Amino acid sequence: MDQIKTAIENSKNVLLHCHPSPDPDSVGSTLAMKFALEQIGKKVTLIKGDSNIPRAFAFPGIDTIVKKNFFEIDLKEFDLFIILDSGSKDMISNKGEVIFPEHLNTLVIDHHFSNKGYGKVNFVDSSYSSCCELLYQVFKVLNIDITHDIALNLFMGMYTDTGGFRYGKNGDKTLKVASELASIAPDYQKTISIMENSNTKESLIFEALAMSSIKTFFDDKLVIASVKYDDILKNNIKDDDRFTGGIVNKIKSVVTTQIALTIVEVEPNNLKLSFRTRDENIFDVSKIAIALGGGGHKSAAGAKLNMSVDEAIDRVVNTAKEIYNL
Repeated sequence: MDQIKTAIENSKNVLLHCHPSPDPDSVGSTLAMKFALEQIGKKVTLIKGDSNIPRAFAFPGIDTIVKKNFFEIDLKEFDLFIILDSGSKDMISNKGEVIFPEHLNTLVIDHHFSNKGYGKVNFVDSSYSSCCELLYQVFKVLNIDITHDIALNLFMGMYTDTGGFRYGKNGDKTLKVASELASIAPDYQKTISIMENSNTKESLIFEALAMSSIKTFFDDKLVIASVKYDDILKNNIKDDDRFTGGIVNKIKSVVTTQIALTIVEVEPNNLKLSFRTRDENIFDVSKIAIALGGGGHKSAAGAKLNMSVDEAIDRVVNTAKEIYNL
């Protein structure tokens, strides 16, 4: 923690980013960090990264996010890059090779156990439910005043990364932090309601495409839903209409499902895979994600592949068979 404090104290101009296909933990943690750094006099730029921010995320400070990706900014303007909720370098951008200039200090704060540490300073602790919960502890050490806007952003990241506090290793600890944050930002229910009730026609079509594509393997233990790029184009489905979290969790809810997977072809032969498991002690999905070049948690993980959807399904099935002895 001393290294984090030193890195921040020695900085003047700080860069933050949201990871591709940002979830509330990514957006909430970066916005909370932005508010915290500004509180102690730092100049902060938060960029949206590769993807648009979902319109349903009505979080405090959302309008301050700069609509640029990593390769559209001048890194010479910054002395510190704080990388949150990003288990590997490719979670910074998929638009090219991410290279850090020598002058730029890099601080990685993350809760994905697959994160091996790729910054000059790394603070990775997978015992936390979310990056937002981890940041809460960091802010306490740094004596940051947990304002309403910081609290609400942290709460939203924790809420979604725990599935509405339905899962997570440290339930009592997580709920205590959530309770403290909720007491500071009692309007959290309104933000949740907006997030969970902002479907568009296109987002419903996206879900329908995924559900109608379902394929099952190994006596329905592995269930895969996919959406191809041509269908995304044909139905004019934008970035923020493609939220896969609800889809993969819905698949996981089927009683026979042990591993749920969504595959989205975001560009031709550029695939995003999202895994979930019903029982992480039996089917640790981080293993298959890592085998496919990705990473994540035992209960939720992801990967990216450059191939067709059909080729990816074959590869996933063969990999699952080998890893889980199916």
